[in-house]
Amino acid sequence: MVMPLFDTASTMDASSAVPLGVSVPRVDSGGTRHHAGGRANVACFAPAVTSLDIVYCPPGGQWRSRTLPNVVRGVHHGIVEDLPYGSRYGFRPSTDRRPLPPHVSAVLGDDAGNPPLLLDPYGRGVDQQDGVLATVRTAPDFDWGADERPGLPWRNTILYEAHVRGQSKLHPDVPEELRGTYAGMAHPAVLEHLTSLGITAVQLLPVNFHLDEPHLQDLGLTNYWGYNTAAFFALHPGYATRAAREAGPQAVQDEFKDMVKAMHAAGLEVILDVVYNHTAEGTQDGPVLNFRGLGEQAYYRMDSHGKYVDTTGCGNTLNFGEPDVVQMVVDSLRYWVDEFHVDGFRFDLAVTLCRNAANEFDPNHPFLTTIAADPVLSGVKLIAEPWDIGYGGWQTGRFPSGWVDWNDHFRDAVRTFWLADRAAMDAGGHGGTMARLADSLSGSAGLFQASGRSRLASVNFVTAHDGFTMNDLVSFDRKHNEDNGEENRDGHGDNRSYNHGVEGPTENGLILAKRAQSRRNLMATLMVSLGVPMITAGDELARTQQGNNNAYCQDSPMTWLDWTLTPEAHEMLRSTKRFIRLRKEFLAAQPHDFPVRDEQSYLYWFDQDGRPMSAERWNDPHHRVLQLLLGDDGGALAGLVVVNGGATDVQITLPDLGRATPSLFELRLTTSPLHEQRQGIRVASGETDLAEANSISIYRT
Repeated sequence: MVMPLFDTASTMDASSAVPLGVSVPRVDSGGTRHHAGGRANVACFAPAVTSLDIVYCPPGGQWRSRTLPNVVRGVHHGIVEDLPYGSRYGFRPSTDRRPLPPHVSAVLGDDAGNPPLLLDPYGRGVDQQDGVLATVRTAPDFDWGADERPGLPWRNTILYEAHVRGQSKLHPDVPEELRGTYAGMAHPAVLEHLTSLGITAVQLLPVNFHLDEPHLQDLGLTNYWGYNTAAFFALHPGYATRAAREAGPQAVQDEFKDMVKAMHAAGLEVILDVVYNHTAEGTQDGPVLNFRGLGEQAYYRMDSHGKYVDTTGCGNTLNFGEPDVVQMVVDSLRYWVDEFHVDGFRFDLAVTLCRNAANEFDPNHPFLTTIAADPVLSGVKLIAEPWDIGYGGWQTGRFPSGWVDWNDHFRDAVRTFWLADRAAMDAGGHGGTMARLADSLSGSAGLFQASGRSRLASVNFVTAHDGFTMNDLVSFDRKHNEDNGEENRDGHGDNRSYNHGVEGPTENGLILAKRAQSRRNLMATLMVSLGVPMITAGDELARTQQGNNNAYCQDSPMTWLDWTLTPEAHEMLRSTKRFIRLRKEFLAAQPHDFPVRDEQSYLYWFDQDGRPMSAERWNDPHHRVLQLLLGDDGGALAGLVVVNGGATDVQITLPDLGRATPSLFELRLTTSPLHEQRQGIRVASGETDLAEANSISIYRT
């Protein structure tokens, strides 16, 4: 695409092509630096546009237009004298030179035939008034006081994936006007739950400004999850209190920053789930919001026929083969860290962000190397969802040092062992071997070794926002997504779940007890495994979505946390706290670099007789008992995990550690119903104990 270096039809000014967006001018024509007032430097990357206008309305003023006079390498820029904080604005190609009508609706192209008003890709705020979607200029001012990031190392991190709206929407101790908001997330009642649970980092589902897809609007539904971003630098105002929304984007930002500040004060890190792989403009016949009108051939990945290449399943794919797109995303990330003090990011469909000009995943992609070299971004937590739907889209284990990956191998292995295998055994068949579960317990070291990373690169999870809740995993064999309006065609069919004999709700006490034990097995496995555990919000309360495993469009009690402490919820909450507390106690007794130093960290595997696992036992699907002794040579204690995945109780012999004086193992926890009776018993190495059927027992020396 050939672009003029300068627009000679306009008078040039002393503006700058960097930074992009709206900023305080560096220097005016007389060399004086300006810090306040309405004077602004405006810059926008619009490579498909010959000439670009900014259409804007100062607070309390009238809409007006100004052509940006300078063009350098596709960046249109100029000085605007009357664009103070709070101004609403957007861009449009300068193809229609008629005087603007007094009301902005005529600018947006109905009967006037003008191009649409385009959002600023670098816009800090977005609002909608009188049917007009516009960018809003906001100020960076905020009193952070003594705010400090917790800065926890990965090995001590326990992630909690939550939705801002769903977390507090039904909380009885949160004032009604704060429920479902950023302020509600920061309410002392919510913070107390998180800190008493023991998690260390809250991973928020997308909080960037997003729009609902047209097909959802037709169904009267919304994109509850928010994975349909329209502005990478702007917050979603729908999660702010009514007072903040009415006050405007500046107040929305302040409310969010207050939330981060409060969470940091409580010792919690804040991680944002970010969606840079596609935008809300959707397919090529979708709405024109910003990128499509400014230069879709640069912003979006296209084939040789001018068709969108879609590796996201959402209609379009941002083009990370274009340096300006990479720079925009890096600038956005840095903005959230610098201005909002967030502690890290989880990247949705992260493989798309690392596809080169040939559309192939590249672990040395400029996006990754730029972040690694950035003094700000290289110091925050970086989490990859290591797949997309394009060719070569599954890349778990291949991201570089500095990143951790969602480990789908862990998810599938744990679900299979405790649920799918159990279903097979209850039906008269047999389960699988212990090998895949053992790999999960040990942090999937082999999966991450080739990338030069340790077990701490594995984000272990059993559930996430996408799929069944943990309670639904043990209550449903099939998805039940009819409420989504797609005749149950949406959502994944391979859930590896088990309803324990009845589909959905039941009052059968025996089945309820079996489900509760399976929930405990899943959560305990998550907490005793090496790597970084992630809990999905509500799993600690036995939350259900009534079998919906794709509740992205359900903004209702189906997806909001139910804080009613039923007997099932109370028992699961108490058990989860125990598992987390036990994990923390064990890690606190190990050296700071456990389990990274393989030469001193140990994992010893024993069978039910206390003998080292043989190849025959590893490969025997009828052998469902395993003992794992783990710790560090410099640690104050060792941990022994005993897994009995069989249908009957088994007498086990605790491993002999070969010491002159037999070691004593104290039973700290069992997921069986006998926990209260058996907790605290002590068994010497080489002696026998009972491993109850379908349970995990955890000892310490």
